[in-house]
Amino acid sequence: MNLGNESRPSTQLGSRLVGVLLAAGLSVFSAMTNAQDKAEPADKDQGCFIKGFSERLACGFIAVPENYERPDAKQISIHYAIIPSIQENAQPDPLLILAGGPGQAATELAPMIARIFADVRKQRDIVLIDQRGTGKSNPLSCDVNRPDELVRSDDEQALDEVAAECLAQYPDVDVAQYNTPNAIRDFERVREALNVEQWNLYGGSYGSRVGLKYLQQAPNAVRTATLDAVAPPQVVIGPFGFNGSLAFENMLQDCQQQQSCAQRFPNLKQDYEQVMQSLGQQSVLLDTQDPLSAEAIQIRLTPGRFSSVVRLALYNPATRQLLPYAISEARATNYKPILGLMGGTTTAVQNSIYLGLMLSVVCREDLPRATESLLQQDANNEFIGGKTGQAFVDLCQGWQTTPAPSAFAQPVESEKPVLLLSGTQDPVTPPRWADIAARTLPNSVHVVAPYAGHTIAGHTCANKIVAQFVRKGSVEALDTQCVKQRKLAPFVLNANGEGL
Repeated sequence: MNLGNESRPSTQLGSRLVGVLLAAGLSVFSAMTNAQDKAEPADKDQGCFIKGFSERLACGFIAVPENYERPDAKQISIHYAIIPSIQENAQPDPLLILAGGPGQAATELAPMIARIFADVRKQRDIVLIDQRGTGKSNPLSCDVNRPDELVRSDDEQALDEVAAECLAQYPDVDVAQYNTPNAIRDFERVREALNVEQWNLYGGSYGSRVGLKYLQQAPNAVRTATLDAVAPPQVVIGPFGFNGSLAFENMLQDCQQQQSCAQRFPNLKQDYEQVMQSLGQQSVLLDTQDPLSAEAIQIRLTPGRFSSVVRLALYNPATRQLLPYAISEARATNYKPILGLMGGTTTAVQNSIYLGLMLSVVCREDLPRATESLLQQDANNEFIGGKTGQAFVDLCQGWQTTPAPSAFAQPVESEKPVLLLSGTQDPVTPPRWADIAARTLPNSVHVVAPYAGHTIAGHTCANKIVAQFVRKGSVEALDTQCVKQRKLAPFVLNANGEGL
């Protein structure tokens, strides 16, 4: 999902890699912004158009040091765009979007952000800043195209070589500087340049980690913070096996509780296990079309690729409700439903993630804390085992950077008003993680949406709650009843959509 003004090199990384790159909220050690981090005035009148968004936006670039410890050395440009308030005389405290990934470019999400936060936009500007290493902020987009990538089996994909190949494309970049603390320092430069006294933060997934660290690193710059799909610094992100298995079991139970689904798919777990076993014995070469170019391609379906597609489909109720049918059909060797899910999930991910920035953050700030014991515990499941954790381990072996200081995993303490959002079906950042963050956020409220997935502002009424929270500037007396009225979406029973 590349929504930027200009296309960037495609990253055909294969589903095994893509399957571990979504919503990896990460932690970071922060330091207070020092006096030399002052920005020059920005040219706010520069206009631009973003693909998929018809309005002309105010855009600009701010020059910042690549290494803040060497302010007079190499400079990089940080790109921002402003979605203007619908009403004139907007409130002075905009909504700042902290993109997820890590590795998504905020400006490339402009059409979706404008839709989700239309109520906020009635009174406030929405500011999108491309985190360093993404979008037009010195992007680390790795062109690692491999013509045979999609037809190779998982055990032949040397992910450390993929990462090393990516790193070699940036010999003049100090990738250790592409981290969360420096991203916040960049955002502060933009805030000062735009003469904004305080932000209202919205951070989803990895953006929630940035939001927490923003509260710690520059608290006076924050009026409110909304953290959606919360990943507190105390947890290690990367090994997704355990949380993914819980979400998968939840889906199986929901199917059994719907009479029509239970009757149509009585042995769903066994069907999944049989597909995994069969593909392990003999992978399947499938003829299909590239979802972007429509060119004829072949995809080798392996256990890792199959489980990655299923895991990604758990993120959102709209794709989750297709899983029983897709799994059952795969058991009957009809892989068209799985191919459909693959085109709608993995393609979107690989075209929205800047791999170099993701690895710079993950390999510095989380993987050094992924002990062997933690990885073994995460792998103790019958869904995807330890595939995601091991994939990150392999990638980080090829991406040479320095570990973040150990203190960065400390809890974030803040008296600021904080709205925490979670979905009960989230396969990556479960509600209990937001509860962990809330322990040191006394002025917070945690809203859990039943039957909702990852980053709930995008597919529930939580966006209305966010607008209410930003308007009030307080968590007191928020009306959250709308999320409690959610019902379990019916599962699709056949190719004609029966069951909806």
